[in-house]
Amino acid sequence: MSTFPTPEDVLPHRAPFLFIDEILDLRPAEYGKARWTITEDMFWTPGHFPGRPTLPGVLMCEAIAQMGAYTVLTAADMYEGKLPLFGGLDNARFRRQVVPGDTVEIEAEITRLSARAGKGTGRVTVEGEVACSADVMFVVVDA
Repeated sequence: MSTFPTPEDVLPHRAPFLFIDEILDLRPAEYGKARWTITEDMFWTPGHFPGRPTLPGVLMCEAIAQMGAYTVLTAADMYEGKLPLFGGLDNARFRRQVVPGDTVEIEAEITRLSARAGKGTGRVTVEGEVACSADVMFVVVDA
């Protein structure tokens, strides 16, 4: 079990829109890695796609953003009471399907950070194989 704060202790997201189960590694304001297990009963499985549920790419991008937000919010006190919001998404690439039963690892590296905005890059992998990668931009607002 990790020794890091739980995602629920740091992020405002809650089920069914919290896409991080456990934090695996963390360097606040620099890098974070988490695990998320994809299950049959997730809200998107009946409709994307019936008979062959596939994790939507946009949800993988959101998972990267949540990992980035966690990484930022665990940094210095300057981010207490703040919330990073999506400002943009570039270079999103989808390399493989993710299906119920898969456990993904989500990584986010913060490449630029100020009091009001930042940039990062991230990826989602399954057993070491890249499923999704993307660059994210965000703004930091009062929660």
